Amino acid sequence: QVQLVESGGGLVQAGGSLRLSCAASGRTFSSYAMGWFRQAPGKEREFVAAISAGGGRTAYADSVKGRFTISRDNAKNTMALQMNWLKPEDTAVYSCAARSGFTITTTFHDYGYWGQGTQVTVSS
Repeated sequence: QVQLVESGGGLVQAGGSLRLSCAASGRTFSSYAMGWFRQAPGKEREFVAAISAGGGRTAYADSVKGRFTISRDNAKNTMALQMNWLKPEDTAVYSCAARSGFTITTTFHDYGYWGQGTQVTVSS
């Protein structure tokens, strides 16, 4: 079992940066692959980024490649999403997710644990 809590959302102007954090409970964080997903009003939830349990592999949605960076610190049970060059279309509720296993996946059905989400709003 793992519980996830996101923080770091907020309002930022286009071109700005935000850093989201996801704090996880439990002693087996290093055995979970992690991901970030987002959902904008009226739209389906979409994959943003994922990282393997050991942190050696990452994956990104095409829409955020080169602007967002996912990372994790297994010693501190935390994961982060550094978001640079934000655009108004990045506005959404961002949620972190965990799945038991070492490999990454971009499909939200594969993730069994979710945080409550944090709002990111990018103004033009």
